[in-house]
Amino acid sequence: MRRKSVLYLDVAEQIKSDIMNGTYPVGSLLPTEAELEQLFDVSKITVRRAIELLSSEELVEKKSGKGTTVLSNRPYNKLSKAGTFTEYLNESGQKVAKKILSLEKVTLDSDSPVYQSLGENAVKVSRLYTLDDQPYIYFNYFLPNSLADVPLEDFENESLYRLMDQHGIEIIKFEDSFQTVELTTEQKKILATSEKNGLKRIRKSIALSGKIVEYSEAIYNTAIYPYVIEYEA
Repeated sequence: MRRKSVLYLDVAEQIKSDIMNGTYPVGSLLPTEAELEQLFDVSKITVRRAIELLSSEELVEKKSGKGTTVLSNRPYNKLSKAGTFTEYLNESGQKVAKKILSLEKVTLDSDSPVYQSLGENAVKVSRLYTLDDQPYIYFNYFLPNSLADVPLEDFENESLYRLMDQHGIEIIKFEDSFQTVELTTEQKKILATSEKNGLKRIRKSIALSGKIVEYSEAIYNTAIYPYVIEYEA
């Protein structure tokens, strides 16, 4: 019997791990879809979504009639997927912690950029990341109203993107934009800083349907630590 709890993210992560450890060397073919279905005991659509995700990271390439070829055993951009910047900080010896500041249902004004993405109603999650116990990143996530009944504990204990996937919101790509902004009085208070400026990142997460399913704004106090994008050739 199939294990209904298995997600395509789990399959993708396992295949990625097998690529990284050399089980599937660069230039080799992955097992066929049918073989992967049997290996992970999942449906064809789960396997296809996992391959699509690995393809978006430029780890594999799927060609009709030829199969799926392993292109690389190193992600092109380690920050192309959510959460890897905090992983980078942890790997650099920084102590990173996070806490939810608030979770609420909000009604958006029609002239709001979030309204253009999610409509009139959304769920807003405010989160603070600390770096070596100093406030570092202030996040405001705006999410689909379908998550309105998700308890606060789930947002605290689970990765945001895995939580969204568990509720049927499947993300295939992110669009990030950055700008230097003057910090507001509220932002200075939350970040416990007297700095005048900070780095603002706006992220739009896009689902398989092409719709934006997350609009988030993050303010970084780069006086503490710069925002790093690490590329590998």
